[in-house]
Formats: sequence, structure tokens, C-alpha cells
Amino acid sequence: MQKLTNKEEEIMHILWKLEKAFVKDVMAEITEDQPHYNTLSTIIRNLEEKGYVSHQAYGNTHQYFPIISKEKYRKAFMNNAIEHYFNNSYKSMVSFFAEEEKISAEELREILAIIEKKK
Repeated sequence: MQKLTNKEEEIMHILWKLEKAFVKDVMAEITEDQPHYNTLSTIIRNLEEKGYVSHQAYGNTHQYFPIISKEKYRKAFMNNAIEHYFNNSYKSMVSFFAEEEKISAEELREILAIIEKKK
């Protein structure tokens, strides 16, 4: 799975939300730093070339839809982040969030309960 640019990822989140959309529909969802229509169209075509999006043609107009689920992307993204930033250590990742106070002791207990339940 090819890495996405920040803008491509933003567009994918919109497509996951809308499920099917024309370029104008995607444009309507962008609230800040709205690109030119042609630029947005190019970004979406790049997503198609990377294998994230496909389209249905209606004459000269294309309706785009994601072919990679948000869950599949999230899994690949997280695996990549854990590999590159935490040396493949989930313990290091959880420790990082604990040290940054991004996860509470109660949330950690809930995670432990999920792990224990799966045993």
C-alpha cells in the first residue's frame, strides 16, 4: 500500500465519509485551504492510480468511491507507525501515550480487560 500525502489522506477521509462522490461533492466538504477544482481532480486521479479509489463514469463526469476501506488503511498506517517510530514494540507505543498523558490508567485497565478476555 503506497503512502498517502496529507492532502490525499484528507480526501480519502472525505470519500470514506461520503462513500461515493463527484469532485464537486468532495470540494464542498473541504472547509480550509480549498484547492482549485482541477487540482482536486488531479489528487483524486492520483488516489485512483495508487489503488485507493475507483470511479463510475457518467459521460464526461466521474463518480469516485474508495476501494480501500478506512479500517484496512488504518491497520496499515498503524503497523507502519509502530514499525518506524516504536521499533515494532506495542509496549513502547503504549508507554509513549502514557508518558504524554494521552491515555489514562482507566483506559489502560480497559485495554487489559480486552486482552484478558481474548485469552
